[in-house]
Amino acid sequence: MNKDKISLELGRDEALVLFESLADYDMQSELRLTDLSERIALSLLVGAFERTLVEPFRPDYLKLVEAARARLVERQGSSD
Repeated sequence: MNKDKISLELGRDEALVLFESLADYDMQSELRLTDLSERIALSLLVGAFERTLVEPFRPDYLKLVEAARARLVERQGSSD
């Protein structure tokens, strides 16, 4: 597995609810949680990240996030 890639495991229900929420966000440019199921699905996604990522526990975490944000914008461009 490529060291720059991670795999997360989600249930189909969580994936479907998140897909709908994020697809709506992509169209509206604002994330609105309109249902408890969306909050639950996002919480499960955060849990999956917590079990996978080591960076949140590093002392330089905020710098790592800042650098990752810059790389994403550089690779994908701004949507503004």
